[in-house]
Amino acid sequence: MTLSEDPVREDPVREHPVPETTLREMTWRDIPSLAELEPELFVDDPWSERTWWAELAGRPRRAYVVAERVGAVVGYAGVDRGGEVADVMTVAVAPTARGQGLGKMLLDWLVAQARRGGAEHLMLEVRADNVAAQRLYSRAGFAMLTVRRRYYQPGDVDALIMRLRVGDATQDTTQDTIVDPAADMRQDVTL
Repeated sequence: MTLSEDPVREDPVREHPVPETTLREMTWRDIPSLAELEPELFVDDPWSERTWWAELAGRPRRAYVVAERVGAVVGYAGVDRGGEVADVMTVAVAPTARGQGLGKMLLDWLVAQARRGGAEHLMLEVRADNVAAQRLYSRAGFAMLTVRRRYYQPGDVDALIMRLRVGDATQDTTQDTIVDPAADMRQDVTL
């Protein structure tokens, strides 16, 4: 019988439940796992072990978390809490863990860290060709400010600069008002 003939298709999510995910502070012991994941997740510009060491040395201003399932790192995120504006340094989810809400979990952690650090805004950059990430950020209330042309190399891919107001946790962040001096630069970018 072919799939088109099968009247009742099994739901793979129910068949294989998603293991529990734990978020914990990143440590130097995670660096080998991170260095192994990076080339798979960021093909053109993976962070090296040396870069990870430097990032972890930036604490407490920089904060990093890993997501674990069954003892394996399946995602990670980091933020620079440098004052009124916090910056997302990285967000990554392993291919085997995508589509299960882990990206949102990591993004929620980043927002909480920015607030904890006293930031008014959380900024990030995302590849113009990464529609899934753009959708995640937009749903979380991030709004696009501008475009950095040909930012990601190789490939000449634009970076979309996005911002979320985080200063008042009770405020509806979906209504973030943005003054955009570079609005004419976005005309050829499709979201």
